[in-house]
Amino acid sequence: MPFNGEKQCVGEDQPSDSDSSRFSESMASLSDYECSRQSFTSDSSSKSSSPASTSPPRVVTFDEVMAATRNLSNMTLAHEIAVNENFQLKQDALPENSLAGRVRHIVHQAFWDVLESELNAEPPEYEHAIKLFEEIREVLLSFLTPGGNRLRNQICEVLDADLIRQQAEHSTVDIQGLANYVISTMGKLCAPVRDDDIRELKATCNIVDVLRQIFHVLDLMKMDMVNFTIRSLRPHLQRQLVDYERTKFQEILEETPSALDQTTEWIKESVREELLSLSETALTPGAKNSSKPSLSPTLVLNNSYLKLLQWDYQKKELPETLMTDGARLQELTEKLNQLKMIACLSLITNNIVGAITEGLPELAVRLKRISAVLLEGMNKETFNLKEVLNSIGVQTCVEVNKTLMERGLPALDAEVQANLVGQFSSIEEEDNPIWSLIEKRIQLYMKSLLCLPNPQKCMPPVPGGLTVIQQELEVLGSQYANIVNLNKQVYGPFYANILRKLLFSEEATGKAEASSSTN
Repeated sequence: MPFNGEKQCVGEDQPSDSDSSRFSESMASLSDYECSRQSFTSDSSSKSSSPASTSPPRVVTFDEVMAATRNLSNMTLAHEIAVNENFQLKQDALPENSLAGRVRHIVHQAFWDVLESELNAEPPEYEHAIKLFEEIREVLLSFLTPGGNRLRNQICEVLDADLIRQQAEHSTVDIQGLANYVISTMGKLCAPVRDDDIRELKATCNIVDVLRQIFHVLDLMKMDMVNFTIRSLRPHLQRQLVDYERTKFQEILEETPSALDQTTEWIKESVREELLSLSETALTPGAKNSSKPSLSPTLVLNNSYLKLLQWDYQKKELPETLMTDGARLQELTEKLNQLKMIACLSLITNNIVGAITEGLPELAVRLKRISAVLLEGMNKETFNLKEVLNSIGVQTCVEVNKTLMERGLPALDAEVQANLVGQFSSIEEEDNPIWSLIEKRIQLYMKSLLCLPNPQKCMPPVPGGLTVIQQELEVLGSQYANIVNLNKQVYGPFYANILRKLLFSEEATGKAEASSSTN
């Protein structure tokens, strides 16, 4: 079933390497084909995670679908809290000019206008104001810890609705005094970030405006409390995340048997590509003949992960086991595409004018910065890449000529400048050799990164031509490796079952074909 994760208003920042490195251990069940053949051929994996079944499909009820959706929502939220250090909930603000925003503004304004007219009436009507103080009391009490009995008793005593009604009947109620007490109590309970809001409340004179702002600040305080709770839960979730996610996904799989269809197809595609590659190698002159090519499960799975760095996130659905990291993977892919383009531009510049600008590191830094700025947002559909590449080429010529003239050297001739701009503009063309070269080297770097037991401590050497983006590539590669290693830990048993069915059914088919041909 397609999973559409519940939207959360969260920060988009990536988790830090130190936080994600807790999950950087690779799963044992996919360590290597030769060492884990027995575990793959056994039937110890869950039956529900099998990609193929001879039994007829089971009808899924609405309740089962809703249960699976709840499990997915809980799993996604727990994953986001654990791996994203900057995760936080924010108030859902409606656009100012939207219909819903205008309706809400009109309704709220009408409520506060009615309240103001009641308080200004002769004699004043206090019933709505009393109900507001009842709500305020409940919110304030919700902020207290179990041990805050003294303040709890005080709040209940001062904001006692029955007492306030008796005072209103005898015209002795002090609404402004009650509001001042509420503001004072809020000042004791709020986070330091709300101190300015409290000071603004104290400076407000109109009682209706005061009550209105009190509810606004209380909403902010409630969000502060939620985010504080999230920060407090994060260490516990990080310790329990692997088992929790695996259990929740198993529940989803039991409710929705098709929940691994996309994942199976994702791995199957990698198996087909690897078998094709091995077959081509076997046909190469001078290659040693073997009876049947065998695939390493680790190699297949790592190559599947590498495909995510070239994924079309707008048109192609992600494997179900990676949906909790979909936004992070898409952001990494977009950043990587920009780094590829910068590396291509740098390589072309060095090939054409490298001999002239050799020994000018400040020029290389300046050209890289210009390229990065102009390529910002290059993954958007409205982005005109050819035009931007042409602009970068022109700007590169200007910067190079400026540097040469500062050193008393002649500027680049028109033919060299035209060649430089032309090669820059051709990068976007399909099968461009420079782009293909840089892409292969980055894929090689990422592949070697996935083979390391702990990429945090020892990064692989950066291939030639990528020095200009080395620092950014190492940071991005580390984040990518952390996502992959955590995903392996959580979903390792499911991948193991899929790979066992795919790889060893291939072997069984090959053996059957071999025996029939000999007969």
